[in-house]
Amino acid sequence: MFSNLQINRTLVKNEVRMEVPKKTVSEEAMQKEWAVIRAAQKDPAMFRPLYNQYFESIFRFIFRRTANQNLSADICSQVFLKAIQQIHKYQFKGVPFSAWLYRIASNEVAQHFRNTQKNRVISLESSHLHDLFDEMHSGQKESYKNALIQALDELKESDVQLIEMRFFEQRPFKEIADIIGITESNAKVKTYRILEKLKKIILRIHTSGGRAPEL
Repeated sequence: MFSNLQINRTLVKNEVRMEVPKKTVSEEAMQKEWAVIRAAQKDPAMFRPLYNQYFESIFRFIFRRTANQNLSADICSQVFLKAIQQIHKYQFKGVPFSAWLYRIASNEVAQHFRNTQKNRVISLESSHLHDLFDEMHSGQKESYKNALIQALDELKESDVQLIEMRFFEQRPFKEIADIIGITESNAKVKTYRILEKLKKIILRIHTSGGRAPEL
Protein backbone atom coordinates (compact mmCIF):
# COMPACT_ATOMS: atom_id res chain seq x y z
CA MET A 1 0.00 0.00 0.00
CA PHE A 2 1.03 3.64 -0.30
CA SER A 3 0.78 5.09 3.19
CA ASN A 4 4.37 6.36 3.00
CA LEU A 5 3.88 8.06 -0.37
CA GLN A 6 0.24 9.12 0.10
CA ILE A 7 -0.55 7.91 -3.42
CA ASN A 8 -4.02 6.82 -4.44
CA ARG A 9 -5.62 6.16 -7.81
CA THR A 10 -8.17 8.28 -9.63
CA LEU A 11 -9.80 7.21 -12.88
CA VAL A 12 -9.97 9.73 -15.70
CA LYS A 13 -12.76 9.26 -18.24
CA ASN A 14 -11.61 10.47 -21.64
CA GLU A 15 -10.68 13.93 -20.32
CA VAL A 16 -8.14 14.19 -23.11
CA ARG A 17 -7.57 11.33 -25.53
CA MET A 18 -3.88 11.45 -26.28
CA GLU A 19 -2.46 8.31 -27.80
CA VAL A 20 1.12 7.24 -27.27
CA PRO A 21 2.91 6.97 -30.61
CA LYS A 22 4.21 3.46 -31.26
CA LYS A 23 7.39 3.25 -33.24
CA THR A 24 10.75 1.54 -33.15
CA VAL A 25 13.75 3.85 -33.23
CA SER A 26 16.37 2.60 -35.68
CA GLU A 27 20.06 2.42 -34.90
CA GLU A 28 20.69 5.00 -37.62
CA ALA A 29 18.18 7.40 -36.05
CA MET A 30 19.75 6.97 -32.60
CA GLN A 31 23.20 7.68 -34.00
CA LYS A 32 21.94 10.88 -35.64
CA GLU A 33 20.25 11.83 -32.40
CA TRP A 34 23.48 11.18 -30.50
CA ALA A 35 25.23 13.71 -32.75
CA VAL A 36 22.60 16.31 -31.77
CA ILE A 37 23.06 15.42 -28.09
CA ARG A 38 26.83 15.83 -28.33
CA ALA A 39 26.30 19.26 -29.87
CA ALA A 40 23.96 20.18 -26.99
CA GLN A 41 26.55 19.00 -24.48
CA LYS A 42 28.96 21.56 -25.93
CA ASP A 43 26.40 24.33 -26.38
CA PRO A 44 23.06 24.32 -24.46
CA ALA A 45 21.50 26.39 -27.25
CA MET A 46 21.74 23.29 -29.44
CA PHE A 47 19.25 21.52 -27.15
CA ARG A 48 16.33 23.17 -28.97
CA PRO A 49 15.88 20.39 -31.61
CA LEU A 50 15.62 17.79 -28.83
CA TYR A 51 13.08 19.93 -26.99
CA ASN A 52 10.99 20.38 -30.14
CA GLN A 53 11.10 16.67 -30.91
CA TYR A 54 10.11 15.37 -27.47
CA PHE A 55 8.04 18.07 -25.77
CA GLU A 56 4.68 16.72 -26.93
CA SER A 57 5.32 13.09 -25.97
CA ILE A 58 6.74 14.03 -22.56
CA PHE A 59 3.76 16.34 -21.93
CA ARG A 60 1.35 13.49 -22.79
CA PHE A 61 3.24 11.15 -20.46
CA ILE A 62 2.91 13.62 -17.60
CA PHE A 63 -0.71 14.56 -18.34
CA ARG A 64 -1.81 10.92 -18.12
CA ARG A 65 -0.47 10.93 -14.56
CA THR A 66 -1.91 14.28 -13.45
CA ALA A 67 -5.05 14.96 -15.56
CA ASN A 68 -4.21 18.64 -15.14
CA GLN A 69 -2.94 20.63 -18.11
CA ASN A 70 -1.39 23.51 -16.15
CA LEU A 71 0.33 21.17 -13.72
CA SER A 72 1.55 19.02 -16.60
CA ALA A 73 3.01 22.07 -18.32
CA ASP A 74 4.83 23.08 -15.14
CA ILE A 75 6.27 19.61 -14.58
CA CYS A 76 7.17 19.30 -18.25
CA SER A 77 9.13 22.56 -18.06
CA GLN A 78 10.95 21.22 -15.01
CA VAL A 79 11.79 18.00 -16.86
CA PHE A 80 13.43 19.83 -19.73
CA LEU A 81 15.19 22.25 -17.39
CA LYS A 82 16.76 19.29 -15.59
CA ALA A 83 17.57 17.65 -18.90
CA ILE A 84 19.47 20.74 -20.06
CA GLN A 85 21.25 21.03 -16.71
CA GLN A 86 22.29 17.35 -16.77
CA ILE A 87 22.86 16.86 -20.50
CA HIS A 88 26.63 16.86 -19.95
CA LYS A 89 26.23 13.68 -17.87
CA TYR A 90 24.24 11.83 -20.52
CA GLN A 91 25.95 8.85 -22.13
CA PHE A 92 24.67 7.00 -25.16
CA LYS A 93 23.92 3.36 -24.25
CA GLY A 94 22.16 2.18 -27.37
CA VAL A 95 18.66 3.33 -26.37
CA PRO A 96 16.63 6.36 -27.54
CA PHE A 97 17.19 9.68 -25.78
CA SER A 98 13.47 9.70 -25.00
CA ALA A 99 13.96 6.91 -22.44
CA TRP A 100 16.15 9.24 -20.37
CA LEU A 101 13.55 12.01 -20.60
CA TYR A 102 10.71 9.65 -19.60
CA ARG A 103 12.74 8.57 -16.58
CA ILE A 104 13.23 12.18 -15.50
CA ALA A 105 9.51 12.85 -16.07
CA SER A 106 8.52 9.82 -14.01
CA ASN A 107 10.72 10.98 -11.14
CA GLU A 108 9.37 14.53 -11.31
CA VAL A 109 5.75 13.33 -11.24
CA ALA A 110 6.45 11.04 -8.28
CA GLN A 111 8.24 13.87 -6.46
CA HIS A 112 5.30 16.21 -7.04
CA PHE A 113 2.82 13.81 -5.46
CA ARG A 114 5.13 13.10 -2.55
CA ASN A 115 5.49 16.82 -1.89
CA THR A 116 1.82 17.71 -2.25
CA GLN A 117 0.40 14.47 -0.79
CA LYS A 118 -2.31 14.63 -3.43
CA ASN A 119 -3.81 11.79 -5.44
CA ARG A 120 -1.77 10.06 -8.11
CA VAL A 121 -3.77 9.71 -11.33
CA ILE A 122 -4.06 6.76 -13.67
CA SER A 123 -5.75 7.52 -16.99
CA LEU A 124 -7.50 4.57 -18.56
CA GLU A 125 -10.45 3.57 -20.65
CA SER A 126 -12.68 0.52 -20.43
CA SER A 127 -10.85 -1.02 -23.40
CA HIS A 128 -7.64 -0.94 -21.37
CA LEU A 129 -9.27 -3.01 -18.65
CA HIS A 130 -10.47 -5.54 -21.22
CA ASP A 131 -6.95 -5.80 -22.66
CA LEU A 132 -5.59 -6.44 -19.19
CA PHE A 133 -8.19 -9.13 -18.50
CA ASP A 134 -7.40 -10.77 -21.83
CA GLU A 135 -3.73 -10.95 -20.84
CA MET A 136 -4.71 -12.53 -17.51
CA HIS A 137 -6.95 -15.01 -19.38
CA SER A 138 -9.94 -14.01 -17.34
CA GLY A 139 -13.39 -14.43 -18.86
CA GLN A 140 -15.30 -12.60 -16.12
CA LYS A 141 -14.42 -9.11 -17.21
CA GLU A 142 -17.49 -7.21 -16.09
CA SER A 143 -17.85 -8.88 -12.70
CA TYR A 144 -14.16 -8.44 -11.94
CA LYS A 145 -13.80 -4.88 -13.27
CA ASN A 146 -14.30 -3.09 -9.96
CA ALA A 147 -12.12 -5.60 -8.14
CA LEU A 148 -9.33 -4.88 -10.62
CA ILE A 149 -9.51 -1.14 -9.99
CA GLN A 150 -9.27 -1.76 -6.26
CA ALA A 151 -6.48 -4.30 -6.73
CA LEU A 152 -4.30 -1.78 -8.56
CA ASP A 153 -4.14 0.20 -5.33
CA GLU A 154 -2.56 -2.77 -3.56
CA LEU A 155 0.39 -3.01 -5.93
CA LYS A 156 3.75 -1.34 -5.40
CA GLU A 157 4.19 1.90 -7.31
CA SER A 158 6.86 0.34 -9.54
CA ASP A 159 4.48 -2.51 -10.42
CA VAL A 160 1.67 -0.09 -11.24
CA GLN A 161 3.98 1.90 -13.50
CA LEU A 162 4.83 -1.21 -15.49
CA ILE A 163 1.16 -2.21 -15.87
CA GLU A 164 0.32 1.39 -16.76
CA MET A 165 2.92 1.63 -19.52
CA ARG A 166 2.21 -1.81 -20.98
CA PHE A 167 -1.60 -1.94 -20.91
CA PHE A 168 -2.91 1.60 -20.40
CA GLU A 169 -0.39 3.31 -22.68
CA GLN A 170 0.14 0.34 -25.01
CA ARG A 171 3.93 0.66 -25.01
CA PRO A 172 6.06 -2.17 -26.43
CA PHE A 173 8.24 -4.10 -24.00
CA LYS A 174 11.41 -2.72 -25.60
CA GLU A 175 10.41 0.87 -24.88
CA ILE A 176 9.35 0.00 -21.33
CA ALA A 177 12.68 -1.73 -20.75
CA ASP A 178 14.56 1.32 -22.04
CA ILE A 179 12.60 3.67 -19.77
CA ILE A 180 13.00 1.55 -16.65
CA GLY A 181 16.59 0.62 -17.42
CA ILE A 182 16.26 -3.17 -17.65
CA THR A 183 16.42 -5.74 -20.45
CA GLU A 184 13.41 -6.43 -22.65
CA SER A 185 13.20 -10.04 -21.44
CA ASN A 186 13.30 -8.85 -17.83
CA ALA A 187 10.47 -6.40 -18.55
CA LYS A 188 8.37 -9.27 -19.91
CA VAL A 189 9.09 -11.49 -16.90
CA LYS A 190 8.29 -8.70 -14.45
CA THR A 191 5.03 -7.91 -16.26
CA TYR A 192 3.73 -11.46 -16.18
CA ARG A 193 4.70 -11.88 -12.54
CA ILE A 194 2.77 -8.73 -11.71
CA LEU A 195 -0.21 -10.04 -13.70
CA GLU A 196 -0.21 -13.23 -11.62
CA LYS A 197 -0.05 -11.18 -8.43
CA LEU A 198 -2.85 -8.94 -9.67
CA LYS A 199 -5.01 -11.92 -10.55
CA LYS A 200 -4.67 -13.33 -7.02
CA ILE A 201 -5.58 -10.00 -5.46
CA ILE A 202 -8.63 -9.67 -7.74
CA LEU A 203 -9.85 -13.14 -6.82
CA ARG A 204 -9.43 -12.38 -3.12
CA ILE A 205 -11.32 -9.08 -3.39
CA HIS A 206 -14.04 -10.60 -5.55
CA THR A 207 -14.65 -13.66 -3.36
CA SER A 208 -14.59 -11.60 -0.15
CA GLY A 209 -17.22 -9.26 -1.53
CA GLY A 210 -14.89 -6.24 -1.56
CA ARG A 211 -16.23 -3.25 -3.41
CA ALA A 212 -14.43 -0.69 -5.52
CA PRO A 213 -15.46 2.56 -7.18
CA GLU A 214 -17.39 2.36 -10.44
CA LEU A 215 -15.75 3.33 -13.71
